[in-house]
Amino acid sequence: MGLCSAYFLHKEGHEVTVLDKSDITSGASFVNAGYITPSHIIPLASPGMISKGIRWMFSPTSPFYMKPRWDTEFFKWSWYFHKSSTKEKVALAIPLIKEINLISRELFTSIKNSGDLGDFQLERKGLLMLYKTDKEGEHEMQVAEKAAILGLEVSMLDKQSLDLLQPNVTMDVKGAIHYECDGHTTPTEFMEKMLAYLKQSGVIIKTNEEVTDLLIENELITKVITDKDSYSAEEIVLAAGSWSEKISKKMNLNLPIQPGKGYSISVPRPTGITIPAILMEAKVAVTPMKEYTRFAGTMEFSGINDTISKQRVEAIAKATTDFYPDLIINETEKADAKSGLRPVSPDGLPYIGQSSSLKNLTVATGHAMMGWSLGPITGQLVSEIISDKKTSMDITGFSPNRTF
Repeated sequence: MGLCSAYFLHKEGHEVTVLDKSDITSGASFVNAGYITPSHIIPLASPGMISKGIRWMFSPTSPFYMKPRWDTEFFKWSWYFHKSSTKEKVALAIPLIKEINLISRELFTSIKNSGDLGDFQLERKGLLMLYKTDKEGEHEMQVAEKAAILGLEVSMLDKQSLDLLQPNVTMDVKGAIHYECDGHTTPTEFMEKMLAYLKQSGVIIKTNEEVTDLLIENELITKVITDKDSYSAEEIVLAAGSWSEKISKKMNLNLPIQPGKGYSISVPRPTGITIPAILMEAKVAVTPMKEYTRFAGTMEFSGINDTISKQRVEAIAKATTDFYPDLIINETEKADAKSGLRPVSPDGLPYIGQSSSLKNLTVATGHAMMGWSLGPITGQLVSEIISDKKTSMDITGFSPNRTF
């Protein structure tokens, strides 16, 4: 979100400085599944998710996990999540999610066509929802029907059709839903090229520099203070991912966010997999990237930490072999597993928009599992807001000032 915002702001003629507490080489932006997903129309906060979370709470290998802990912010967020998990609220969210994803998909293409980043992987082979059981297949077919009504390209595949589509890999599944509307990338490649372009273009990138405080006067942020320096700017963009809530408290804002940890394993050898897939029963994402195939999964709510659970890594590896019997992830590949924290809002929708209490603050965070997919459109919206232009879509539903 930060780099895409910097990109579009720079294109609009603004002078931009990026402050990052890391060296911008790791985290969710680098270890995600790389999906561009108009098909992901159902927000994480949906009916039944809380009960699933409670059922899975005591399983060290479950795909959705909420670690029991005494944390008042987590309690509040959980209550808001529960309140947001209704059919009515999901129905309101679906068209918003579809529209913002479609615009972002086209912006990925525009960035590539601009030549700014040189060549990078950007493919439109769709996404296969692979299922082993009729129950999962029927559940996804209901989502697919909603997607089709919204005009998204989707088809149902039996095992024979699936084998024709992916002839060089053995799959132990009953069938698949193919969302032809989706695309994919290699996140590490995109991030490195975006960072290089920004530096070459005069955007100031300050790494390993953590924001520690802010000075506020007359509803304006007058100074951003880090552990190394201080900065003044006409406009401030908050795009601090899972750390956004911590910083927002220094601004006296209510921006509920919980870090949702995800894991990924990259396999740098031929796998025969050419089309991205989600292994439905296991909730594992599979992506054929440049030079490797990535297997990613879990949504673990355990606070801000970079601890890697070997049991969850093993669960991803096991699921891989369950669905692709000829593919065994080896010990070296498992030992190199990475994790990243995704900023999750209580209703599964991002926070994009101006603060109602701070006149020079624009918020761009809380994207949950759609962060990679929504990077370009978020950056463009941030630039439009700051440049006083009409936004590319109605962003009322993403307001950082909304209540739960």
